[in-house]
Amino acid sequence: MKVAIARSAVLFCIFFLIACGLGYPVLNRFDPRQTPGLSDVKAYASLVTGTSNPDAGHVRFRVLVPWLAQPFYRFARGRFGTWDPVMFGLLVADSLFVAGTAVLIVMLGNRPLASSAVGLVGALLYLVNFAVPNLRLVGLVDAGEGFFLLAMLWSLSECELWALPVIAVLGALTKESFIPFSIVFTAAWWFSTRSNRNSDRSRNHLLPGALILISWVLSLATMIVLHWSITGGFVSPLQFGLALHHGHNYLGQFASWQQDRNLWYIFLWLLPTAIPSLKRLPPSWLIPVGATCVMAFVLDAYFGGAPGTVGRALFSIAGPVLSLSSALLLLRISTFATAGVTGDDGGANASSARRV
Repeated sequence: MKVAIARSAVLFCIFFLIACGLGYPVLNRFDPRQTPGLSDVKAYASLVTGTSNPDAGHVRFRVLVPWLAQPFYRFARGRFGTWDPVMFGLLVADSLFVAGTAVLIVMLGNRPLASSAVGLVGALLYLVNFAVPNLRLVGLVDAGEGFFLLAMLWSLSECELWALPVIAVLGALTKESFIPFSIVFTAAWWFSTRSNRNSDRSRNHLLPGALILISWVLSLATMIVLHWSITGGFVSPLQFGLALHHGHNYLGQFASWQQDRNLWYIFLWLLPTAIPSLKRLPPSWLIPVGATCVMAFVLDAYFGGAPGTVGRALFSIAGPVLSLSSALLLLRISTFATAGVTGDDGGANASSARRV
C-alpha cells in the first residue's frame, strides 16, 4: 500500500511539472483575459485577487479553482519577474487538477484493465490532447470539473463510495454543470450495475444507493449555500438553471456544433483511435459516460452555450476514458509492429497484444 502511494505521488509530481510546462505561455506569452473565447478567465482572475467584477454573472459561483489559486498568487507577487502572478496562481491550481486526473487515469488502467502500460499511455495521451494546454491550463475551471468527474468514476469503479459525498461538494464548488452531470452519471452507473448487484447477495445493496442520493442532496445544498453566501439571498437550483436559459434556434445550435473548431481539434484523432477498443472497457464505465455526454448536448442546446463550451464539457466527461481506449489501440499497434520487426518473437508479441 505504501509503495503504491509513493508511486502515485511520484507520478503526480511528474505530471504536475508536465502540466506547468504545457501551460507556461499564459505567464508572459499571452494573456487569456484578452483572448476571444476565454472571457470567463477575467471573472476567475477577479476571484483570485478579491476584486469585484460586474460582468461575472453566474461565473462568480465557480469558486474552488480561484480559491486554490489565491495562495499561489500571493506567493508569486513581486517574486517572478515578468510572470503574471494571477495567471501563475490559476496555472498552478489547474495543473494540480490536471496532474490528479492523469494519476487517476493511470490507476484506472492499472486496476480494472490490469495494465500499467495502458494507464500510463492513456495519461500521456490525455496530457497532449488539444484541450489540456489550450482549455485546461489557461485559467478556466474545467480542469477541476474534469478531475471530480473522473474521481467519481474511480469511486464507483473501485467501490470506494464513501468518497462520493466529498466529491459532490467539491465538484459543486467548482462548476454548476457538475451537479446535473454527476446526477446523470451516478444514476446511469446504478442502472448499469443492477444485474451485478442482484447476483452478489453478500453485499449490502442499499448502501451504494443511499450514498448516491446523499451525494445528490449535498451537491444541491452546496449550491444553495454558496449562492446565499455570495448574494445574501436564497435561490433554488431550479431557479438558477432556468435563469440561464436563452431563447434561440435549437437547429442553429446543432449546426454550431458541427462548425466548432475546438470540438474537432479535441476529438479529431481521439475518437477514431478510441472507438475500436471501447468494447474492451467495462459497461459500467461506458454507459454512465455515454449518458452524461448526452446530457452535455442537452444542456448546451438548452442554455445556448458559446462556441467551444460543448467540446470542453465532453472532454471533461469522456476524455479520460477515450484516452484509455486509445492507449489500448496504440499499444496493440506497437506490439504488432514490433512482432513484424523481430520475426521469431512474433507469436509471443502477438499473444501479448491480445492480452492488452
